Amino acid sequence: MSPVIKKRGERFTLPSKYLLLILTILCTLMMLITFGTDVFNRPLNVVVGYVIVPFQQGIGRVGEWLAQRSDELGQIRDLLEENASLKAQVAALTEENTLLQQDKYELNELRKLLDLSEQYGAYNKVGARIIGRDAGNWYSSFLIDKGTEDGLEIDMNVIAGGGLVGRITSVGPNWSRVTSIISDSSNLSGMALATGDKLIVSGDLRLMSEGCITFKQLVDSQNLVAEGDKIVTSDISEKFLPNILVGYVKSINRDSNNLTKSGQITPAVDFEHLSEVLVITDRKQVVVE
Repeated sequence: MSPVIKKRGERFTLPSKYLLLILTILCTLMMLITFGTDVFNRPLNVVVGYVIVPFQQGIGRVGEWLAQRSDELGQIRDLLEENASLKAQVAALTEENTLLQQDKYELNELRKLLDLSEQYGAYNKVGARIIGRDAGNWYSSFLIDKGTEDGLEIDMNVIAGGGLVGRITSVGPNWSRVTSIISDSSNLSGMALATGDKLIVSGDLRLMSEGCITFKQLVDSQNLVAEGDKIVTSDISEKFLPNILVGYVKSINRDSNNLTKSGQITPAVDFEHLSEVLVITDRKQVVVE
């Protein structure tokens, strides 16, 4: 049998029976590979299911927890900033409220001084602010911010609140020292307004804890002076202008001589709380009686 000689240019063709055989072999190999891979992967899938998957789930939960904590930290940061802002607002409002209360207090004090100024309208007066006081709970001696440059002189009377505070005892260009009627060294001639009976009012700091000072040498033969009566400066007072309210009779006692009486007076002025005063620039010796 002579061999088949392929001519140049002829196209190669594979018989169909060989092609079918080849495809059958390839399909068989693919089935074997697929089966073998599935068998191999089954243990691996079991390992992955017991080890990798829980690990991934744990990582997922940690991630979620961290994300939640991050959100909470962000919220806390926002709350802290808001809290700081609110604290600043509260501080500002507290300061504003304090200033308003101070303004209200000063306004009330000025209104009292205005009422007092109208009450003693016959006298010339200068307003002054207290800038210092001696040690202790009471304004027995204190400094004001007005002096000779404002026309103030020694022995000018000082009033505040409900009545007499004291008198100027020393003075400088822009300051004056006031000794009040509650000072241990203070004595003045007073009078029971209802009867005209004279008496001596004396300061006593030991009694100020009870809110009172003393009086003595009251001649009240008809027993007309009673508790609650007004005591004012008398017209014979050496350094105080007449008819300035001193206080109110708190108690009355008959002296051992059976001729005079003594007792206690509640001052008209609150000597624990003073801030502004009025200085009467008219002096006793120039008042026409």
